[in-house]
Amino acid sequence: MKPRQIKSRPMMLVLLLALAGCQTTPDRLPRAEPAPAPSCYFPTQGVAGEEVLRQSVALLEQWEFELDNTDTALGLISASRERELIGYYDPYDGDYGSGVRVFGGLGLGLGHRSSIGLGLGFGGGIGQRPVESERVSVLVHNDHVRVSRDIRRFDHLRDLRESRSASDDDFCRRFQSALPAFDTGSRL
Repeated sequence: MKPRQIKSRPMMLVLLLALAGCQTTPDRLPRAEPAPAPSCYFPTQGVAGEEVLRQSVALLEQWEFELDNTDTALGLISASRERELIGYYDPYDGDYGSGVRVFGGLGLGLGHRSSIGLGLGFGGGIGQRPVESERVSVLVHNDHVRVSRDIRRFDHLRDLRESRSASDDDFCRRFQSALPAFDTGSRL
């Protein structure tokens, strides 16, 4: 039996090396996909950067965003809003059936006294709804405004299920036209 073991070890080593060679590194760094729309980058049209930032803050608050961070020295604003998703179907929720995570166990202890224990607990998610989190950042730099937006969806257990760049043409055009400095007559 020993000669067979000796022959299988080199074969196992060759197989492991072959599998290790199948691993590759990414050929590029992660990037926003889809790419931001060209309308998400526009000139300030001679309006002072501080004024664009002030109007952007007012607009985001009007659209029920909450400010997360502001740095006027950098010309950056970050805001977010969250809403419940009623009736949202999570295609990945099949792993948990009804959405209840169950933890439990059976223990048997033999010591000074014999005991048998049964533990059963229910995880989070009961009575919670899936939510959508929308984040918007506005950067005013070198007489240009850059708007970026992303949307993330969380299931009822607050596990991230979807994430995407949402810097689309529609949102950026509505944002730009709603700023008083860039008013073209249309409002949200």
